[in-house]
Amino acid sequence: MNYAAKDTRYDTMVYNRCGAGGLKLPAMSFGLWHNFGYGSTYSNAREMVLGAFDMGITHFDLANNYGPPEGSAEETFGKILQSDLGKYRDELIISTKAGYYMWPGPYGDGGSKKYLTASLDQSLKRMGLDYVDIYYHHRPDKETPLWETMDALAGLVHQGKALYIGLSNYNREELMEAVAILKELKVPCTIHQHHYSMVYRENEKLLPVIEASGMGAIAFCPLEQGILTGKYLNGIPGDSRAAGHSVFLSEKQITPETLEMTSSLNEVAAERGQSLAQMALVWALEAGRLSSVILGASRLAQLEENVAALKNREFTSEEKRRIEEILK
Repeated sequence: MNYAAKDTRYDTMVYNRCGAGGLKLPAMSFGLWHNFGYGSTYSNAREMVLGAFDMGITHFDLANNYGPPEGSAEETFGKILQSDLGKYRDELIISTKAGYYMWPGPYGDGGSKKYLTASLDQSLKRMGLDYVDIYYHHRPDKETPLWETMDALAGLVHQGKALYIGLSNYNREELMEAVAILKELKVPCTIHQHHYSMVYRENEKLLPVIEASGMGAIAFCPLEQGILTGKYLNGIPGDSRAAGHSVFLSEKQITPETLEMTSSLNEVAAERGQSLAQMALVWALEAGRLSSVILGASRLAQLEENVAALKNREFTSEEKRRIEEILK
């Protein structure tokens, strides 16, 4: 692809400031959680990443354990950087994480300085990078003092291996304590990543902490593993995640109540001239007060449909009322 001729690729994307800082994120980011491991087709992965960049998606969200197996998504992304996107490094926001199990022994999991430092060094090698833009602690570690984890993250920023610190999956109390420690260390937390969607709103309780500290917020699973795409309105397709062996979604979750709710939401979306997925994404951005939502996809066409949602981001008061009534 000849990107030099595509100077308009940023024109249709919306970029939101990440909290009170200077960083801006595309309203829709691309997550390389699924479909980028050894069992996936490299040509399809490359097409999706390059296609996302063509649409103005500048933020690519990874983690050390994404694949499968662990590390393979970063390796795939590194190959795409080397072959195609490396010369556009300064136009990209690349994030990775550590916090879940990664390698055997006592140093391959958790929140210790040893693990976080070693994991980032490995991630940088897999992707062929000198630094990442955002480095997240992927989840709290009850066995490691929080001050050690925050000190490790701040130290990696001072070393130039990461530009910004992020936290993920922290609860309200943990986030408040982490923010206070980072304030003392004079390296603020830039962003918090959490689960958020129309049907999972538990993390709205984090918003006062996020906003008071000047952080931005980004959500994963805004389409609830496909439940909010309308895919299951007429039954469970044989090739769907719910019909397979996914640990994240099963047939048991596609209940009559879920189908009734998504059917009603789909009616509102149709009246707005959107698919259910499109409406769910822009609703999450507004209701969750998010800088960005993380998209997952197995085909480029899915990304194209998702990004097209930004053409209609506004909700009337009547639409909001109807949606809230459906979600009760």
